[in-house]
Amino acid sequence: MTRKFPAQLVVLLVLGLSATAGADDSLHDRVRHAHADSNGVKIHYVTLGKGPLVVMIHGFPDYWYTWRHQMAALADSFQVVAIDMRGYNRSDKPKGVEQYDIKLLVGDVAAVIKHVGAKQATIVGHDWGGMVAWQFAMALPRQCSRLVILNLPHPRGLSRELANNPQQQKNSAYARAFQLPGAHKALSAEGLSGWVKNKTARAKYVEAFKRSDFEAMLNYYKKNYPRMPYKEDTSPVVRVQAPVLMFHGLNDRALLPAALNGTWKWVEKDLTLVTVPGAGHFVQQDASELVSRTMKMWLELKTDRRTTPAG
Repeated sequence: MTRKFPAQLVVLLVLGLSATAGADDSLHDRVRHAHADSNGVKIHYVTLGKGPLVVMIHGFPDYWYTWRHQMAALADSFQVVAIDMRGYNRSDKPKGVEQYDIKLLVGDVAAVIKHVGAKQATIVGHDWGGMVAWQFAMALPRQCSRLVILNLPHPRGLSRELANNPQQQKNSAYARAFQLPGAHKALSAEGLSGWVKNKTARAKYVEAFKRSDFEAMLNYYKKNYPRMPYKEDTSPVVRVQAPVLMFHGLNDRALLPAALNGTWKWVEKDLTLVTVPGAGHFVQQDASELVSRTMKMWLELKTDRRTTPAG
């Protein structure tokens, strides 16, 4: 694959992975728990640290604890909030596919920011959380000061690849399977936790998924994931107004890196792309030290503490 990057794109090609930081098993005891009301749906979140607000949104299948390494790294300089998306762990689990529309998911994040008492935040998202983060930045630009995306190409890049790339179409078969009626019946807490490498963390995941709603998890795909025949998005472009930092584990087989091409066309300010050879879809855990250090460095570079209010 040939990649053409314009001058305004900063590309950091990482040739090797940093050692993965050990799981912070005490984080569950250190964070403060709270719930925000999102039009009658309670969204659970945890918070750690003080300073400018950073809101982290997990993907599938996951929960707030996926950000444990990044939370520990940022908490000395930022207030870090990690949410449980609706349907997951300790958040509400409304019934019905329509309850998982992307607009409602964006509203959940806005509700958390309001509950914390802030007017804006750095929005961080992975996988489905990344999709919500992209949409949040476009729909509510004044509330998004900075945007950090992990292994979720811009929606237009994904749309283009699904429409034109046979390999991406093939590798998205799992999503089409998730859209089938009754697909949730094949899922289990133990099976969904199988990707978690740390045994102590995996046990926490099993507990969190037993509190979750598998049908709700798949409603994200049923309501929001493109369906065949795939068509490229040709609607008017709404550019992201915030600076953007992207991480992409190149071993991700679900979301291929070709979808990253052209991202600079959909953002107004600087774009920093960190590609991580050897890391898979869950780059925040596969290369936790690299992601945490780079994220902190980038956020500190982008944060003007003279004008940014604490969350």
